[in-house]
Amino acid sequence: MMKLEDIALACVLVLLASGPSCMHMQPLVRKTLVPNASALGAFCLDGSPPAYHLQKGFGDGANNWILFFEGGGWCGDISSCLERTKSGYGSSRYMHKWAFFSGILSDNAYHNPDFYNWNRVKLRYCDGASFTGDGKFDNGREKDMGSHRSRSPIKRHGKCTPSFTYRLLSLSDAGFFLDVKDVSLNHTIRSTFKAVVSLQGVKRNLDRRCRKSMYDPELFHRSWVPYSADVGRTWGHCRHQLAACNADQIAVLQGFRHRMLKALSYLLKDKQSGGTFITSCLTHCQSNAQEFWFAVDSPRIHNKTMAEAVGDWYFDRRRTKEIDCGYPCDTCRNLAPLPQATEYAKFESLIPQAGTHGRIGFNNY
Repeated sequence: MMKLEDIALACVLVLLASGPSCMHMQPLVRKTLVPNASALGAFCLDGSPPAYHLQKGFGDGANNWILFFEGGGWCGDISSCLERTKSGYGSSRYMHKWAFFSGILSDNAYHNPDFYNWNRVKLRYCDGASFTGDGKFDNGREKDMGSHRSRSPIKRHGKCTPSFTYRLLSLSDAGFFLDVKDVSLNHTIRSTFKAVVSLQGVKRNLDRRCRKSMYDPELFHRSWVPYSADVGRTWGHCRHQLAACNADQIAVLQGFRHRMLKALSYLLKDKQSGGTFITSCLTHCQSNAQEFWFAVDSPRIHNKTMAEAVGDWYFDRRRTKEIDCGYPCDTCRNLAPLPQATEYAKFESLIPQAGTHGRIGFNNY
């Protein structure tokens, strides 16, 4: 059973995230290890089975699913991959038993009006290759560096049903990567991805058409101002707070913003396909944080929150092509950095190839 202090902590977290009341606590969802993972050839970096957290849907959402792919960077060399095995980003042994479901994962209709009663799954990330790894490393015993290998067709009730009708869409929450030189004129992000692809056997799992295309944009401080490029640590405060950036740094940010919007121009110009909610916030992976998803003081573009924009896009209620104002505009100036941003920053100092990312799959039938 959950201890009293755990319940109190959950209540405090809800209050910090969204404010209204603690009458309906956001749930802590227990970790589940993937059954028969070894038979599927699916392992974390240390050979432990992968894991997930599931909260079942109800009502008219009982047959709909949200798959939340956890972020946590990459490892492109043996030493950094081994370092990850000492944490929950490389081993299910170190993952917390409970996950706090908020934002798009919340089961509260007030906090998550469009998806609260869907089946919501948080897929834990432990292969260091964005769920695409398929490499093996022998360090006394064989270890599969791929936590997931794709399996099809979809199975339902234990039986294959290829004729089964479903709709699948994807939301990229901080998962675009721009192939540009960083502030020290090095192709840091390109080198990172090449190392991951080479070490982890990723290439054979990538779509051939995707391999021929350019990488898309990511947050500027992963591609343009990575820690390795900031030798003098002049970007330290600016990386996390726009108010701390000087005029030259703002100009750099504007340049990156321009490159990102240019790379996404095909999507922005197409009035029929896709949707966008592009903020000026220097934060990462926002959809599962209540204060960014749907709350009284959530970031808004044209008076629309991220939750409203995603709902409009998914349910085809209205056109969603929201773009924030340019720097030094800061829609998130009233919000503190996300806890996971601090966690990732600490982790990145230990692992040179690390970055963060997140993506969500929507499936309803």
